[in-house]
Amino acid sequence: MMKKLWPYTRGYRKWILLGVLCSASEAVFELLLPLVMADIVGTGIPAGDTRYILVRGALMVAMALISMSLGIGSAFLSSRAGQGFGANLRQAQYDHIQEFSFRNIEKFSTASLVTRLTNDCNMLQMSLMMSMRLLVRAPVMLVSALVLAISISLKLSRIFLVVLPLLLVLILLIIRHVSPMFSAFQERTDDVNLAVQENLSGIRVVKSFVREDYEKEKFKKRNDALRGTAERAFGFVVMNMPVMMLITYGAIIAVMWYGTPLVQAGELDVALLSTFFTYITQVLMSLMMVSMIMMMLTRAIACGRRVAEVLDEIPDIADASASPGLTVADGSVDFDHVSFKYNDSSEKWNLRDIDLHIKSGMTVGIIGGTGSAKSTLVQLIPRLYEAQEGTVRVGGRPVQDYTMEHLRDAVSMVLQKNTLFSGTIRENLLWGNENASDADIEAACEAAYAAGFIHRMPDGYDTDLGQGGVNVSGGQKQRLCIARALLKKPKVLILDDSTSAVDTATDAKIRAAFRTRLPDTTRIIIAQRIISVMDADLIVVMDDGRIADVGTHEQLMESSEIYRDVYQSQQEGASIDG
Repeated sequence: MMKKLWPYTRGYRKWILLGVLCSASEAVFELLLPLVMADIVGTGIPAGDTRYILVRGALMVAMALISMSLGIGSAFLSSRAGQGFGANLRQAQYDHIQEFSFRNIEKFSTASLVTRLTNDCNMLQMSLMMSMRLLVRAPVMLVSALVLAISISLKLSRIFLVVLPLLLVLILLIIRHVSPMFSAFQERTDDVNLAVQENLSGIRVVKSFVREDYEKEKFKKRNDALRGTAERAFGFVVMNMPVMMLITYGAIIAVMWYGTPLVQAGELDVALLSTFFTYITQVLMSLMMVSMIMMMLTRAIACGRRVAEVLDEIPDIADASASPGLTVADGSVDFDHVSFKYNDSSEKWNLRDIDLHIKSGMTVGIIGGTGSAKSTLVQLIPRLYEAQEGTVRVGGRPVQDYTMEHLRDAVSMVLQKNTLFSGTIRENLLWGNENASDADIEAACEAAYAAGFIHRMPDGYDTDLGQGGVNVSGGQKQRLCIARALLKKPKVLILDDSTSAVDTATDAKIRAAFRTRLPDTTRIIIAQRIISVMDADLIVVMDDGRIADVGTHEQLMESSEIYRDVYQSQQEGASIDG
């Protein structure tokens, strides 16, 4: 684990080294203070030597000030190193997640990724901070105090032969039981975050179906599971302290029991016995600190494994075989006997033997029932997924020949779920082309029939959309997403049921604008309404992951039973509505 996470301390290693040195030096000065005090008690006070007492007292003050300064330095350095390490780790995860394909992202839940980026990273950076202080300070104090205690009295130090093994066995037993509990604790945290995320993102649905009580109960179950796991895990940690204190005070009583006869026999000075008490307390307290930091590290290891899972995840779509300078020549799209399934171990193919050829500049409609794999088909074009069999070509070249940046710049896609981000309308549109001029933005919005409602907004293009575009309707959101896609000036434009929320008249106007303003762009339109694709150059009918029929509207009305049934049912529905 250290080997995997250590590279992310880059830029902060000098602070770690300085912090460790400060912690170790602080511990040494604290250990020397009792010896100076023993000199005052054992030599200065019995002799009544005021000067000796003052000199030694001034030395103690100086040592205490140095120790305090070192402690402050250690705290500052550990905080800086820990925060920097956490920031590096979060950035590395976030950057790596951006390289994931859809399949990689689906392997982790969104809630789990959020937990790993926040909660788990916070735990790791806290562990580094505490380790720099306690994991250095405690062993230094433990070893030094043990050596000094032995130098005072070898006989009394034999008590450590019983106490230290007992404490070590106790620490190991607790760690062994707690480790799997902390892993379960992080998983329960994922579950709670998932419940919160789903509830807040779907709050309109929850309220419209009056499902608040159901959501409360769902959250309560997951929250109770998290609480139960936490109680079991931290219950062991809490038990650690009283048991440790029992052993510590037992050791102190044993020192009193065996030390008193040594003082009475003149083998040990009272001042040195007092100093011995200090050192045995420091030895045992150091062990307690080590046990507490080991508890924290046990949890940190569980968090580290989860972070490492994200960092070790290999994106299943990469630019390994791509030619960096290759750009898409035109908008032609070819599927050569393509088959695809989401899960490699699944026996069922989601797409089977797709053979389809689209010339550049064509308008192609795709229709089919729910689950017919219409969206899956078009997501293979920009390599959001990778086909297991066959070849997908864009511009006459296999999609693997292009870097994903060049391919996705040439293929603009408006997904079923329209996503806008917090910020202004202009900021959202500039996602399509960050260098777009005002004229470009206006032209794209006119083509998407969005310019009208934007100009009616209080601040026009500078109107703040709120989180997720809450200030616009579903149809307006769709048109903004289309305008954003048009700003890329793509070779291939894919609309995945992206006009479902607009009326048929506006839908027709948008399609007409595409023909006049984007004559060289290949337009692939997935739609539920046949009226949205009936004027397309080619219509593809999908059924259960296969291409059932291909042709124009007139050809399909004659040859395709599926297409004819859908058309007639929609016409009947339109007549009833009318």
